[in-house]
Amino acid sequence: MNAGNGASDRADGTGWLDDPPGTLVHRRTIEFQAFDAGDHLVVDAQLRDDRPWADGERDVAALHDMTLRVAVRKDDLVIDRAEAVMRRYPHVECPSITEAFGGLVGLGVGRGYTRAVQERFGGAAGCAHLEQLARTIGPVVIQGMTSIRAKARDWSRLEEEAAEGPRLFPRNTCHVFADGGVAEQKLAAGWRPGVGGYPAPPVEVFVRRAADDEG
Repeated sequence: MNAGNGASDRADGTGWLDDPPGTLVHRRTIEFQAFDAGDHLVVDAQLRDDRPWADGERDVAALHDMTLRVAVRKDDLVIDRAEAVMRRYPHVECPSITEAFGGLVGLGVGRGYTRAVQERFGGAAGCAHLEQLARTIGPVVIQGMTSIRAKARDWSRLEEEAAEGPRLFPRNTCHVFADGGVAEQKLAAGWRPGVGGYPAPPVEVFVRRAADDEG
C-alpha cells in the first residue's frame, strides 16, 4: 500500500484523503450536543463502535453505544450533575462502572480538568470509552458557552476574560489563540466569535474596519 506523504497526489488537487484507502472494518462515532438549560449548560456525549463487515448474528456488528450527560453551572463552570448509561457493551459487567462517573460532580471545567478526569477514571478505575467522553466534554463546554453568547450577542464576559486571564476564553489552546496571537488581535479590533461568517478574515481587515468606523 502506498500511504502517500501527505501532499496532494493528483493534478486536480485531490489526494489521499479524498478516497477510501481500503475496506472499512471499524467505525467509531462520537457526538456531542450542548443545550442551554437556564442556569446550566447540559452536554450529551455519545459514543458508538460498529463493525460494518459483521452480519450481527455470527459476528458482532454493534460493540458499544453509551451516553454521558453532564450539567454544568454557567456562573462558575462546575459540574453539578453527571450520569452515564450503556446501551450496547461487550461484557455483562460493563455497566457496573457507570455510577462511578457521578464522580465528575464538583469538577470545574477549566485548567486541570483533563488531568482530574484521567486521575479519577483512567485505566482500571473506569471505562476507557466513558473516560474519553468525559475528557472531551471540556472543549464542548467552552464552545457551548461561546455559542450561547453568540446567540445573545453578549460579549461582555468574553472581553473581560480576554483581558484578565480568561477562564472561558480559549487562550493558548492552539496557535491561533496563542497569547498575543491573531485571535486576540482580532478581538481587540472588534471581531466576535461566530459573527460575520467563517473563516474569519485576517487581522488587517478588522483593523481597517475599526478605523473606518471611527472615521
